[in-house]
Amino acid sequence: MKKIIVALLLLSLFSCQKKEVLLPQLDETIVADVKDHSPIYMFFETNGKDTLIDVNRSNSISSTNWLFNIDKRLPLKLVIPEIQKLQAKKEKSAHKSETAENYFTYMDKKKKTLAFLPLVEVEYVFDNPTLGMNTLYFKADGKMYFNKQQLSEQELEQYLNDLLIERESEIFIGYDKNLSFENYLKYRLKSKKIVIKKLGLSINYAKEFIY
Repeated sequence: MKKIIVALLLLSLFSCQKKEVLLPQLDETIVADVKDHSPIYMFFETNGKDTLIDVNRSNSISSTNWLFNIDKRLPLKLVIPEIQKLQAKKEKSAHKSETAENYFTYMDKKKKTLAFLPLVEVEYVFDNPTLGMNTLYFKADGKMYFNKQQLSEQELEQYLNDLLIERESEIFIGYDKNLSFENYLKYRLKSKKIVIKKLGLSINYAKEFIY
């Protein structure tokens, strides 16, 4: 019976007007269940060599939690502007609930279950960081840089904690605008797990640079 319920849930979430959303797959569950929700779909489409996004929010209700079902192949340069527009509409709605939140949906590939990632309030900046800002940058080709220094995943945390700083400093997170939505979620979770032990150094998660 459990398998039947899960199958029906997946069908209701990710099939819309005979279109399909290929959800991101991650290795862990952040939130296992969301009550009182409305779905929003972002479909992957192509026109020749161009990648397009098709957004369907016809079933969204402002007073509920919103589930963003976003195709994992879509690039950030198409996804983030749509998220910004939808969040702005929800904020302006007279029916908005103060307790309603937004979530990204994905699949926990280890448990083979649906999971949710809270879409916390973030300021998205479509521009390069200001000169002199410390930036951890994730590229679409899988490479990772702190400022201009390329680092491996194994080197990252130790490198940051070995930095020489003369005053309190922040590290900002940047993402390649062509990064796939799936890899964006992976890197987002990875960056949240970085442990900074150096006094006076911190990571600013409230602002993300897309460039």
